[in-house]
Amino acid sequence: MKNILKIIPVLLLFCACHQELDLAQINGYWEIEKVIQPDGKEVDFKINMNYDYFEIGKDNKGFRKKVTPQLDGTFLTDDTKEDLQLIKEGDKVLINYTSPYSKWTEELIALSDSELVVRNAEKKEYHYKRANPINITNGETEK
Repeated sequence: MKNILKIIPVLLLFCACHQELDLAQINGYWEIEKVIQPDGKEVDFKINMNYDYFEIGKDNKGFRKKVTPQLDGTFLTDDTKEDLQLIKEGDKVLINYTSPYSKWTEELIALSDSELVVRNAEKKEYHYKRANPINITNGETEK
């Protein structure tokens, strides 16, 4: 019984550890699903005309740009992009953005193969799902 009581705190310590995010999972196309306002109100996005495309290198630097999915599985884009850098600060991961017009920071709240959540300085949470190209020429969604 004494051994069990000694093991329980150790197990609790291991369970409480924060799991490291795989930052490479941010690479790719993301479609906004909803925004949660600071007051808790949710704004759902049923249809999106634009996706966010993230590309991050091994140095945690990269860019985000807006792309428009086309019905043939391609994307329209332009030369506009926001440079970014992922920075670990304690147990948080921050995304520092820079554009020709502004600089701002968002906190990375969640990241997986299928989900991306960031919170901006105004405490708005942006929830994204992994986006796939649309291709109606063959009747299927491309992956």
